[in-house]
Amino acid sequence: MFKDLVIKNRSYRRFNESHRIPEEQLKSLVELARLSPCAANLQTLRYCLISEPADCDKVFPHLKWANYLRFWEGPVPGERPSAYIIILAPVMATRFLNTDAGIAAQSMLLGATEMGLGGCIMASVDKTEVHHNFDLPHDLDILLVIALGEPAETVVIEEVTDPEDIEYWRDEEGIHHVPKRKLQDLIIK
Repeated sequence: MFKDLVIKNRSYRRFNESHRIPEEQLKSLVELARLSPCAANLQTLRYCLISEPADCDKVFPHLKWANYLRFWEGPVPGERPSAYIIILAPVMATRFLNTDAGIAAQSMLLGATEMGLGGCIMASVDKTEVHHNFDLPHDLDILLVIALGEPAETVVIEEVTDPEDIEYWRDEEGIHHVPKRKLQDLIIK
């Protein structure tokens, strides 16, 4: 059922780094993004696929992980992503660009989930460094980085009990808890 796929598609931040993701698998995720809707069918997004360990090491230090986990500096060696997809777009692109990038990212993450992988959409990126490290075209801006790998953590959804407290957190066993508001609290009419 599609809802089960959506529920299983969480923002994973710890991975089995030894599980490598072949480039062909990354290409199949970009194929899902390619087939997804986009504003005015302009198809302006471009993708840089990163799967070699040395290249992954050029991305990782330029990402900021899990803002709500204030004392966690991100995944340790062995728990880091084994691949990345960098979503780029022309510098002078349409005003719907972020919508297109969100649709593409979600399509790729749902596809990754179906493959038994997990990921995290990263917007907190030192874009200048990543751009430089991969000698990306100057006429393209980095919009998002999708970290991918075989999940090495449990993420559970819980119901929000305090409407002012929606921060995710980890318990003493390392289980990642994600509070979600009740459906009736989201619907206006």
